Amino acid sequence: MSVQTTDYVASEIRSPASFVASRVFIYGALACWGFICLFPIYWTITTSFKTAVDVTQGHLIPFVDFQPDWKGWRSLGLSPDSIFQTSTVRDEFLKRFMNSVITSVGASSLAIIIGSLAAYGLTRYRYHFAWFKNEDISFFFLSQLILPPVVLALPFLVLYREVGLLDTRIGLILLYTLMVLPIVIWIMRDQFNSIPVELEEAALVDGLSIWGAFFRIVMPIALPGMVAAFILAMVLCWNEYFFAALLTSTDAKTIPVMVASQTGSQGINWWSMAALATAAIAPLAVIGIALERYLIMGMTAGAVK
Repeated sequence: MSVQTTDYVASEIRSPASFVASRVFIYGALACWGFICLFPIYWTITTSFKTAVDVTQGHLIPFVDFQPDWKGWRSLGLSPDSIFQTSTVRDEFLKRFMNSVITSVGASSLAIIIGSLAAYGLTRYRYHFAWFKNEDISFFFLSQLILPPVVLALPFLVLYREVGLLDTRIGLILLYTLMVLPIVIWIMRDQFNSIPVELEEAALVDGLSIWGAFFRIVMPIALPGMVAAFILAMVLCWNEYFFAALLTSTDAKTIPVMVASQTGSQGINWWSMAALATAAIAPLAVIGIALERYLIMGMTAGAVK
């Protein structure tokens, strides 16, 4: 028997104890990491059901350390005993919620359209502007993420004031589109690179135009990547605070701005802020769970060729 065969057999008949130990270590590490990732969400949800005393004393386990209370949700008009009553705070929350939905979905959709077309062009055609080639253009898009947002604060403030886009949803949509466009282009570029060019060449031979091949052949295959890019762009737009606070005042304020404003004369109303944050992250959690399959497929596209 050769040495390679002997080593293979030896590796296949490892002791059960070592196999169990490796599994315990792997799953234990995953459990610890899952706990670290999910604990802030757990803390936020439980805090929304605490009173001021429970918050200050750091009680964590409902029905054991503290008795859940609807104080945080009642302050927003979203508790069972106040949901059917008139509430200006609830009306304000719904307005900010709709602003976040419209700006996030609008910017993400626009970024997907523009980013997909740009990424398709970078993967299927060769460009040469001076010393700029396809790789340089791709890196230029990605380099826009290096620039700190505070550097753009004054230019955008002056520009939006001159063109009348301050405190408007359209202004936030355009700005958020520019913000997430580099990420969308890079995700879609990897997605299109994983699609064989021969499929489009066969479609062209069969009589389809370039646009026909793109919409009927390439887009259905690239759909998981588009969904993944859309979800990532929407999360970034939904959680954006700096420009939303800078460029809006009353009409176009979003949920993050409203969350940051939950302070009173006695300090931060943690229960109200936690209830508002829970209501804000719930839609993203639902979308992520519902589209998890597309998200995983899109993020791993191009990893194996």
